[in-house]
Amino acid sequence: MRVHIGTDHAAFELKEYLVEHLRAEGFDVIDHGAHEFDPSDDYPDFIIPTAEAVLADEGSLGIVLGGSGNGEQIAANKVKGIRAVFADRVEFAELGRQHNDARCVAMGGRFVTPELGLRGAGAVRADRLACLTLRKWSETSRSSTLGRVRHLSGGTGA
Repeated sequence: MRVHIGTDHAAFELKEYLVEHLRAEGFDVIDHGAHEFDPSDDYPDFIIPTAEAVLADEGSLGIVLGGSGNGEQIAANKVKGIRAVFADRVEFAELGRQHNDARCVAMGGRFVTPELGLRGAGAVRADRLACLTLRKWSETSRSSTLGRVRHLSGGTGA
């Protein structure tokens, strides 16, 4: 499975840790930066391309990181067709994927350790990443709710 990941300086170390561990788990990780620590960089420069890549790459999922994860979640959700959820714990990531068909998870590097970040990305169940490997609930189980959200988004997947 392909995973797109992006961050600014605020979660640079967390991103590096996640990239290393996800690749060790066998995921095809596409790193959209930052590729070096630069305290003057700006998260939209990395988050928007990450979310756009997830949208263009059917079947892939994304991880967007920043200081708190909040702005990154908002930025990713600005990409028409993407659903990003804030998840600093496994349950939020799982529910976002299962209930809301989220394809991106957002986390804050200033508030989670690398180990907790990996768990927040969903590192559970036989050393696989649950939020990345879980399938969304059947279309019938949440179709009414998701349909209402799509309608608000002008009929797109978001």
